[in-house]
Amino acid sequence: MRQSMKLACLFLFAAMTVGSTARAEATEPVPPHQSFTLESKTLKETRRINVYTPPGYDAAKSTRYPVLYMPDGGLQEDFPHVATTVDTAIRAGEMRPLIVVGIENTERRRDMTGPTQVEGDRKIAPRVGGSAAFRGFIRDELMPQVRRRYRVTKETAIIGESLAGLFIVETFFLQPKLFDTYIALSPSLWWNGAELVRKAGERIEALPNLHNALYLSSADEEDIVNAVTRLAETLRTKAPAGLKWQYEPRPDLRHDNIYRTASPQVLRKWFAPGATHRAP
Repeated sequence: MRQSMKLACLFLFAAMTVGSTARAEATEPVPPHQSFTLESKTLKETRRINVYTPPGYDAAKSTRYPVLYMPDGGLQEDFPHVATTVDTAIRAGEMRPLIVVGIENTERRRDMTGPTQVEGDRKIAPRVGGSAAFRGFIRDELMPQVRRRYRVTKETAIIGESLAGLFIVETFFLQPKLFDTYIALSPSLWWNGAELVRKAGERIEALPNLHNALYLSSADEEDIVNAVTRLAETLRTKAPAGLKWQYEPRPDLRHDNIYRTASPQVLRKWFAPGATHRAP
């Protein structure tokens, strides 16, 4: 897709997000949860964190739980529908109990994107290319805080869509041990001339001992479909035996509905009772 078309799509996605946010603020329910703020030295700002704990958490004083982290985790963002999906599935016995940690946005396009050499990419926001700092915030500040505040196991996962999906795939390649399970829905892999896709083969070959889980999907967007398909082709030929991965095209879905539509099924599958993807 030409760069001008990508920019048009981004502005459309932004408009969709604004509308979705307004509806969420007005009507969307959210299961019982806690919230706290964290003063980040890495990001030099205050970040708001929303946390869902599973049914029975308060009574089961000796039980520890895996943690699902999510960018776009504000109460007017994707936290309500993800927490509701998890809560519903756990209560139905369709999913392992886990904790959901939502990271509310401040400058989303700064945090979710890596450096870029493409001039058009830089037009999407006043500041881009801050993914390394955001990853450092999660690793060095947020995760230790979650371990102090909640009864957690060492098993971690992350889920996100669009630019958050881009961040998740980048993290998988650059720091694969940060999470055990990576779920990227319609990741914006066209960023920086599809650098993550172009370099995927050499990066995977440099990580022969991967024992993670990686799930990829794509909606009906040509630029994202092409990039994720190319990444899947690389994984088919080069993925190490210890990596459990799946690419699931969803041409029946759009960029603005794939998260809500696909995540209930995906989360139930990858966190089914008895399943674990904890890397050794």
